Amino acid sequence: MISPEKIWSSDQLPTLPAVAVRLLDLSKNPDTDIKEVIETIKADPAITAKILKASNSSFFGLRSECKGIERAVPLLGTMVVTSLALSFSLSESAITEGPLKSRFDSYWKQSIIQSAAAELLASKLGNELKYDSFLIGLLQDIGHLAMLRSIPNDLLPVLEQAESQQRNCSEVETEVLGINHTEVGVKMMERWQMSEQFKSAIAHHHDTFEQLKALESDPNFKLIIIIATSASIGDYFCSPNSGLALHRLQELTAEFYNMPHDDLHGFLENVQSRFEEAAQVFQVNMDDIGSPYEIMATANEQLVQLTMKAQVDSTQACARQAVIEEQKVKLESENKQLQSKAIHDPLTKAYNRSYFNEAFEKEIYSCARAAHPIGIIFSDIDRFKQLNDTYGHQFGDLVLQRVAHVANESTRRSDVFCRYGGEEFVIMVNNPSENGIKEMAERLRALIENEVIEFEGKRVPVTASLGAVVGIPPRNITGFAERLVAEADEAMYESKEKGRNQVHVRSIISQEDQELHRLIKRSRFSRWLVTKKVFDIPTISKALLKCPKQGEQVKIGELAIAEKLLTAEQVVKILDQQKETESRFGEVAIRQDLLTLEQIAYLLALQIEPPIALGKTLITLELLDSTNTAELVKQYLSEIKDNAAPKEEHRTEYANS
Repeated sequence: MISPEKIWSSDQLPTLPAVAVRLLDLSKNPDTDIKEVIETIKADPAITAKILKASNSSFFGLRSECKGIERAVPLLGTMVVTSLALSFSLSESAITEGPLKSRFDSYWKQSIIQSAAAELLASKLGNELKYDSFLIGLLQDIGHLAMLRSIPNDLLPVLEQAESQQRNCSEVETEVLGINHTEVGVKMMERWQMSEQFKSAIAHHHDTFEQLKALESDPNFKLIIIIATSASIGDYFCSPNSGLALHRLQELTAEFYNMPHDDLHGFLENVQSRFEEAAQVFQVNMDDIGSPYEIMATANEQLVQLTMKAQVDSTQACARQAVIEEQKVKLESENKQLQSKAIHDPLTKAYNRSYFNEAFEKEIYSCARAAHPIGIIFSDIDRFKQLNDTYGHQFGDLVLQRVAHVANESTRRSDVFCRYGGEEFVIMVNNPSENGIKEMAERLRALIENEVIEFEGKRVPVTASLGAVVGIPPRNITGFAERLVAEADEAMYESKEKGRNQVHVRSIISQEDQELHRLIKRSRFSRWLVTKKVFDIPTISKALLKCPKQGEQVKIGELAIAEKLLTAEQVVKILDQQKETESRFGEVAIRQDLLTLEQIAYLLALQIEPPIALGKTLITLELLDSTNTAELVKQYLSEIKDNAAPKEEHRTEYANS
């Protein structure tokens, strides 16, 4: 990368003589007097002689000979003589000797070709742009001249790389140097105070076809397309990468000039005739520029090579992509295995203690927000050390594996089963009741007892002692997890102390919370459907399992507003008090005499089990049609809301808890 200042601070940048600068100023003013232009040109005898000679050349084809500048200027026009004055100035900047002579020569030849091509292209889109196009065509690569003069040693390797790789020169310049000749050219136009029209055309002359298409609404679009197309023609005649230039030229002329590919060759012949006439004016030898026929053959050969290379690259890319995909699948598989090892016990394949601790913490936080119960079951294999000592460690490992398999198979998807350590296992139970967790623990105890585990063909009795606990986390959960684990552990040891192969269950849910959850259970849509004998318990239980999990639950305050039990102002008041006391929403609402316990239960039932969601599941399972479902939901909401009538004893109990 180079610093742009290295270019701008160079004393080798192209400069314009006073005559050219003055002519540029005059050309910008539509009211300029022709006599002032003539007097400006006559101030530089050398430029005067050159313009006079040019006016009598075949390039302009004037009918009569111009013997003086006074006659030549009116016939040529202000813009033309300004272009000629600039051209002669730039010609002198491009003439040099030394190792870069061929590069300067190539630049100047390409500039002449581009200006001639731009003039002819303008005639196809409207002659009003003819003279502007000639001048901009001449200036469009002025940045290239500036870089050749200011940073020749940096630029030369870049040009050679672009040619050898058959790539766009500006692209490689940006990649290697951090700046390209288009950007330098725009900067030169700013220094010379050229119009926005000039700067815009030069800024986009190496844009891609897609980028140019996106500029169709630009007010200077015609001029932009003329200069971009003339740039491709210049590259076609002068660049070693004529194949790339031909491809771009075919795209541009077909799209913007409605020129079929078959007509392109004839147009290029016209361009050649025109730039050969221009070469005589500027005394440039164009003999080394091939004919369109010769260049077309080379360009087509290059296009074939590029196409074949692209196909090879594509094939190789596909092969590389296949290898990458294979490696990706392999890495993903290995990653899954590593993740599985990180969270699973290697012997029993159950989750490990680390995973349990993380899942337990998340579930407690979630239950605290929703005031849902959480439960855990601890199980310890009875006399496991004796089994190990009697039958060996391999048998002990077998016992652990079989017990883990039995427990895992009997655990719900919503629960989490883990090996807690040694012969101890734990199950985190989602949303349990005291009776429900007791039944689950008793079922697991019986399954372990009935599992047939043999040693040398004889069955060895294996039992486990279990302890379970259920609780509802408060909003401030500090210490709750430790208490729950301690209670479950104590319940398990109680089972051991009272004879083993037993289940003991504890509840740390307050009587008030138990009453609230009894009311919630009674208020749920699924329970209402069973009560109304629309479905039996097994059917509704299967439907609940199929019911998709809700995302973020609707907040109870929002539900209260929607059900017209609270106003928005009342909800804000409750939330403010909730932050101060760390109490639950319902507790605060009851203390403030805004809701009853029954109304809280009704809202929580809607939050936990939205009736519309369950209704959609029943329709999907073809247990109900849409009409019956809508009627049942409507009836449920009406009845359950009526049942949420105030009961003073409930209000008092919950508010004081």
